Amino acid sequence: MNLRRVILKKSIVIVSTLYGIGLILSLWLYNHKPIFIEDVGQLLPTKVKEIHSATSEAELQSLVKESINNNEKISVAGMQHSQGGQTYYPNGVVIDMKKYNKILDYNPHEKMITVQSGTTWEDIQQKINPDHLAIRVMQSQNIFTVGGSISVNAHGRDIRYGSLIDTVESFRLLTPQGDIINVSRTENSNLFPLVIGGYGLFGIILDVTMHLTDDELYQIRSRSIDYQDYPDYFTHDVKNNENIRMHIARLSVAPDSFLRDMYVTDYELTENQNNLANYSELKRDTLAAPQKFMLGLSRYSDWGKNLLWDMQNKLYVGQDGNYITRNNAMRGDSKFMEYDNPSKTEILQEYFVPIDEFSMYLDDLRSVLEKEELNLLNITVRYVNEDNEAVLSYAKEDMFALVLLINQGKNKKEIEKTKKVIQKMIDVTLQHDGSYYLPYYSYPTQAQMDEAYPKNKEFFEQKKQFDTNELFMNLFYKEYSQ
Repeated sequence: MNLRRVILKKSIVIVSTLYGIGLILSLWLYNHKPIFIEDVGQLLPTKVKEIHSATSEAELQSLVKESINNNEKISVAGMQHSQGGQTYYPNGVVIDMKKYNKILDYNPHEKMITVQSGTTWEDIQQKINPDHLAIRVMQSQNIFTVGGSISVNAHGRDIRYGSLIDTVESFRLLTPQGDIINVSRTENSNLFPLVIGGYGLFGIILDVTMHLTDDELYQIRSRSIDYQDYPDYFTHDVKNNENIRMHIARLSVAPDSFLRDMYVTDYELTENQNNLANYSELKRDTLAAPQKFMLGLSRYSDWGKNLLWDMQNKLYVGQDGNYITRNNAMRGDSKFMEYDNPSKTEILQEYFVPIDEFSMYLDDLRSVLEKEELNLLNITVRYVNEDNEAVLSYAKEDMFALVLLINQGKNKKEIEKTKKVIQKMIDVTLQHDGSYYLPYYSYPTQAQMDEAYPKNKEFFEQKKQFDTNELFMNLFYKEYSQ
């Protein structure tokens, strides 16, 4: 009897011990499970050490100093719509800036605003719209953070202002040494054209002071046009018309009119600005469901692409004569573009070509794409002024910017296939004295990078001199800095 009790007690102890060990082990594994991160394109899932969401300057400075002491690498992330690993690095620390989003100072009389870098353009629009002020330059959607937009030196629809660098007065930077410095065209001026368009490689942009402009009432002018007539139309009817403030065009990817048919939308200042208040309520993202459905059809058939183009053409040309404020024109719909598929994703490419090369460029691009298998869904065209300030400037002269939306597979074979086609498209772009945008996947070769961005070696050398221990890192830097 005593022996049975002893055996039972020992069994209970053994089972309890094993259970405890298992519980502790499972908790340890849960707390130490690998952290994987990826951008919106989902083609570069990467294991990182930690993700920190900061809400104060003191937290950010502490994180940087801790990483310095631990010899860790830091990447800075906003909405993560850059698609080439610009916001993370293997086994590094990712600092998520989205909650660092306060508006610090706003002077409507001076048309100036200072915001923390996690602030979105939507946040700014909500603040300034009641005073009938607007943003000078931003992307076509307002969902992005200011810090992220500055790090890629974004551009938009306004034909008077060029890249975002044109609108920035100054910013504060948390450096790789853990210090906080002011940066402007007169203070630490060498950093100004490096950090703007610098993809987070020089430190953390803490807050930014920017110039605003007046909100205005526009009348939409929209029409269909042949691609060969577009450069002359833009030069004579748009650029030389001081009342046209914003402009965008769309280029057909439908098989029946591939890279030939276009429609243009101009935003013309109305004579009577007294009606501005009647249109100034900020619009919401609308009609997402039908647009999403039509875009879905175009992903899977040429018939769908033809149908979508016909519908878009009628819809946008049908807006001719309508009125819209500047703020609402800068609130492009984005929800209809959301896409979730286990085997496919959608990526962006953007190519810049001189105005007088546009028609010949499209002829050569069409010759390449008619022989290739590429699921091209959409092309929008904007105008970008020459930018001689940013070191990694994509606008070597006044240029048209073509933004391409591409549907591609996620497996290695599909990635490699898309990569080869994109390299061919970039070759065509370079042959026409063009360049390409850097926030996307590292499909371009080093030779293409060198030709499109002749100052890239200067940029990377300046980064290494300023950040000698290479504290701030990302996959883009790893790919092209060697």
